[in-house]
Amino acid sequence: MKLLNCLLTTICLLIVGAVLVPAQKVMKPPVAKKVPKVLKIHGYEIVDDYAWLRDRNKEKDPDVTKYLLDNNAYTEHYMDPHKALVDRIYNEMLGRIKQTDLSVPYRLGSYWYFTKTEEGKQYPTYLRSKNKDLRDPEVLLDQNEMAKGFEFFSIGSFVVSEDDNFLAFSTDTTGYRQYTLRIKDLRSGTTLPDKIERVTSVAWSNDGKYLFVGQEDAVSKRSDKIWRHDIAANKDTLVFEEKDVLFNAGVGKSRDNRMLFISSYAMTMREFRYLSADDPTGDWKVIAPRREGHEYSADFDGREFYITTNKDAENFKVVKAPLADPSEKNWTDYIQYNPEIKIEGIDFFKDYAVVSEVENGLEYLRILDRMTKRAPFRIPTSESVYTMGLGRNPEYETESIHYGYSSMITPNSTYDFNFKSRESSLLKQQEIPSGYDKSGYETKRVWAVARDGVKVPVSLVWKKGTKFDGKAPMLLYAYGSYGISMTPNFSTARLSLLDRGMIYGIAHIRGGSELGEKWRQDGRMFKKLNTFHDFIDCSKWLIENKYTSSDRLVVQGGSAGGLLMGGVANMSPGTFKAVIAQVPFVDVMNTMLDDTLPLTTEEWIEWGNPNEKAAWDYMIQYSPYDNVKAQNYPDMLIEVSLNDSQVPYWEGAKFAAKLREKKTDKNVILLKTNMGAGHGGASGRYDRLKEVAFDYAYALTKVGIAE
Repeated sequence: MKLLNCLLTTICLLIVGAVLVPAQKVMKPPVAKKVPKVLKIHGYEIVDDYAWLRDRNKEKDPDVTKYLLDNNAYTEHYMDPHKALVDRIYNEMLGRIKQTDLSVPYRLGSYWYFTKTEEGKQYPTYLRSKNKDLRDPEVLLDQNEMAKGFEFFSIGSFVVSEDDNFLAFSTDTTGYRQYTLRIKDLRSGTTLPDKIERVTSVAWSNDGKYLFVGQEDAVSKRSDKIWRHDIAANKDTLVFEEKDVLFNAGVGKSRDNRMLFISSYAMTMREFRYLSADDPTGDWKVIAPRREGHEYSADFDGREFYITTNKDAENFKVVKAPLADPSEKNWTDYIQYNPEIKIEGIDFFKDYAVVSEVENGLEYLRILDRMTKRAPFRIPTSESVYTMGLGRNPEYETESIHYGYSSMITPNSTYDFNFKSRESSLLKQQEIPSGYDKSGYETKRVWAVARDGVKVPVSLVWKKGTKFDGKAPMLLYAYGSYGISMTPNFSTARLSLLDRGMIYGIAHIRGGSELGEKWRQDGRMFKKLNTFHDFIDCSKWLIENKYTSSDRLVVQGGSAGGLLMGGVANMSPGTFKAVIAQVPFVDVMNTMLDDTLPLTTEEWIEWGNPNEKAAWDYMIQYSPYDNVKAQNYPDMLIEVSLNDSQVPYWEGAKFAAKLREKKTDKNVILLKTNMGAGHGGASGRYDRLKEVAFDYAYALTKVGIAE
């Protein structure tokens, strides 16, 4: 009997111990200290307890660094039970990419240019060959060698001079998107001593003696200066300075190499200057002076200017103008306005032009034969939901062009389109080494109804056999700002979700341009609330129509899409099981009041200027940080990057701290900081895959999928 009692006691102790030990290991979320900072504006008094987390110094306050690292440790601890799932998803993703591969080459001048990736290496190598079959290639840049010693390494500009002799390239080694320009003599293989900081755009003069360079301000990062760089003298001459804080400036060149352009661009207006590329020291002339509401872009071909304009054409039209005087009084229609079709752009080649169009939310490429009377021709597509667009086509005199095509079930494909035969041939389709059967998946576009009766398109993809009974998990993504369209593209990484029964969706909400310019205008400034309402209403529509349920719906967005995530979490928290907010623009009022921060002044005509009371009163309605309150919130994963120049790390860090303070539930708020990258996350392809695997594992575990 004593033996039995002893045995029972031992068993009980083991059971109790098994329960107690994990409890002892549970880590509590870091609690941010409060240091009240008061803002008085427009009759409001705003107390910000977490303003201390903002630090623009290179060497951060130790308290800030500790808070971020403590949160990383907490996030790692929280996800540690799912580490095997993260690793499994990463290995699945890795198995779906061809690690050693060549890009589709493009011709420029006497050479074919391409990149090569090799198994085990994070970055590509840039090469060129005089042979179309790419024999005897010449290495231009080996990014893997260049990146040694850096946690982050990105190549920005990559522009070869007209004589094939020089390469202008720029690099960023922090993720702050602050690029340094260097020039390589491709004949000798040596890099010249020339070095220009904070470069945003590049264009060569035709004689190869000068390089025109756009440069950003060191503090605000507004691209405001254009320089003419003399290669022989290593000397810079300022040729243009954009002084209006609403505008940025950039430099470019027409495909026929005849004309250089300086573009000044704001959210609602643009202005172009031009100069013959054969006369680099000449005087720049304005095509049409800027005015509020007039957006246009200029190109040159043959002996005429071609201008894509919204003058009397909300969805844009194309006009042409003579070289002698391209001012507005001389504009004549080249492509007449069609309100059903938005013209995204027009590209000119010898004897041909390609118009990028959007109609009813779908992309098209329309071919114009300018030397014959053949009718315009749209490149046909075989699917009802897809994405397509021009590829890299720098060569002017060509008989064919490359374009890209994919759908949510069709891998990324590069086609060659022959202008004369009007036929497309497949050059390369993304290979998936571990195997992929397109017939095992389905995709379609549905139309959700928003609260004001507007129908909003939603692109969906799922694995065949998934039941629409309200029990399927879903990851719903959206952006909805700046007129940027989220296209229904293909992702090998996404297959890890679909194969586990998760539906993936993209809500094409107002603020993008999926349904034309009005779609963009109806989701900005004093109509910005439509963006948030659309996403909430799309989510509820999907739930009501049995695609998913609120306890199975995870939502995701980054940057301005992170603003969206923060906003909808405040406005309709019960609609979502979990939220992934990546580099989220959530501290809207504080950021838009600070004109020294990157992007602030130029975005006063995108979001509004809160220094003005009317704008403040509207923006404060959706600013996520300012609307956190005592209520239940979904689980949230908030991801920021320490070197982010677009959305500073402290926005997400402050948001996480305030959510933890105010929320009334036991759901978990995670804050994860990439301590060595910027707005786009990791620069290496393997590191980037690991980030995606982490996010997808988080989404899956939130809906009960752990394997």
